[in-house]
Amino acid sequence: MRLNVGCELSFDFVQETPLIAILNVHHSRVDDIEGIETFQSTLGSSVDGYHDQFGNWCNRILAAPGPFTCSTNAVVYDDGLPDPVVLDAIQHHVQDLPAETLVYLLGSRYCETDVLSEDAWRLFGYAPEGWQRVQAVCDYVHNHITFGYEFSNPTRTAASGFAEGRGVCRDFTHLAVAFCRCLNIPTRYCTGYITDIGTPLPHSAMDFCAWMEVYLGGQWHAFDPRNNKPRIGRIKVAHGRDAADVPLTNIFGPNVLTKFTVWAEEAV
Repeated sequence: MRLNVGCELSFDFVQETPLIAILNVHHSRVDDIEGIETFQSTLGSSVDGYHDQFGNWCNRILAAPGPFTCSTNAVVYDDGLPDPVVLDAIQHHVQDLPAETLVYLLGSRYCETDVLSEDAWRLFGYAPEGWQRVQAVCDYVHNHITFGYEFSNPTRTAASGFAEGRGVCRDFTHLAVAFCRCLNIPTRYCTGYITDIGTPLPHSAMDFCAWMEVYLGGQWHAFDPRNNKPRIGRIKVAHGRDAADVPLTNIFGPNVLTKFTVWAEEAV
């Protein structure tokens, strides 16, 4: 299956403005990209790139005053199958974990493990270790939080989402990430595209999505507490400790967002 994924973001800047955009398909899918993934920005802006500490590709841009647009587009090969379910994936003892996974056991800006640890063990300590325990977390979060774009709050943390019981996909993910870390399961926050392939109509307007990856059985596995079911066409853009590490854009100056368009669909 060939998937066409991309986005277009437009802003108004009142002055020369630096920004960092994390919009490209993650390097773990680079071999699946047909041809070259495009990244375009308004004529007159300078663009450079680098990998951040998590391996995400970042576009470093200096935009001129006035209207500014940046966009990406890629055709990505996908197996067309739902997310894998590996019921026998084991949970590792902390002392056996690879060093690079340990940072994903720690609390972070939006995932307060110290605040949620007691609740995590009370709610999920009964569940068998491994895949079943992570799924128990996802089931709980999926049912506990009410989804609605009107509930979006950029400063909401896992603990406040737990208390309020409402939010958007990042709030589902932050709470599930925090619970899993409390249970000694390395878990990282992911952002990217999910197609609507295989889901019933009507479909909502496409947006960037948040989910998590947990380290079980020697590899990372995708779990999605917002949708809470395997999906077809999940294309990662970036991962980190939480949303603070993987914003679509970091803009260092006053700005007004004027356009935000996302697409993820089967290529024709």
